[in-house]
Amino acid sequence: MQPSGFGCHGAVTTNNLFTPLSRSFFARSPRAVARELLGKILIRDDGDSRLAARIVEVEAYLGENDPAAHAYAGNTARTAVLFGPAGYAYVYFIYGNHYCLNVSCERVGKAGSVLFRALEPLQGIEEMAQSRKIALSGPRDLPKLTSGPGRLAQAFGITRARDNGRDLTSPNSGLWIGADSFHAKAIQITPRIGITKAADRNLRYILKGNAFVSGRVSSPKPKPSRAFDM
Repeated sequence: MQPSGFGCHGAVTTNNLFTPLSRSFFARSPRAVARELLGKILIRDDGDSRLAARIVEVEAYLGENDPAAHAYAGNTARTAVLFGPAGYAYVYFIYGNHYCLNVSCERVGKAGSVLFRALEPLQGIEEMAQSRKIALSGPRDLPKLTSGPGRLAQAFGITRARDNGRDLTSPNSGLWIGADSFHAKAIQITPRIGITKAADRNLRYILKGNAFVSGRVSSPKPKPSRAFDM
């Protein structure tokens, strides 16, 4: 089952080459990284098969000054990946039933991260469906694969034991992020969703109008000055 069979926007074939993102791409403010990650490609390549999906929704987390961030608790054994270097996978288990994938940002010693919230599948759709244990009957079923942080992690077989600490800048790691010729144009910024702390921050970035975006899409709230929003 190929993406083009469902008319998936932006579908690519297995012979397309993706350019890995550099370490310096991630060694910046989570805001800048989050915005520029839209349209990039998350790739799982174990040598026998390849999964690829376009990043269409992310959220920025601002480290120790952000009450909603895991790094708010400081540099611990659990959160060490968030404190650098940039470009590494931080995976955590939530609600007792699914994993979430993040990438570390900022310089070494300064925590920051971006949470992946939704992807648009491009390659390996059948394998994603098998991992999600769902049947696909047409294009409208595709968001069930990767629309939402838990769904995308399951579709890509992402777990903390398997992927926490993986270098997302290196194709040799088996899980990495690359770029193709796609350029994100219509970007919408909204408050983060699914959290209770610092929920008024406009730190959720989406490809406007993309069918794979998860949850509600609301207008951004006025942004008051906060110490953690630096």
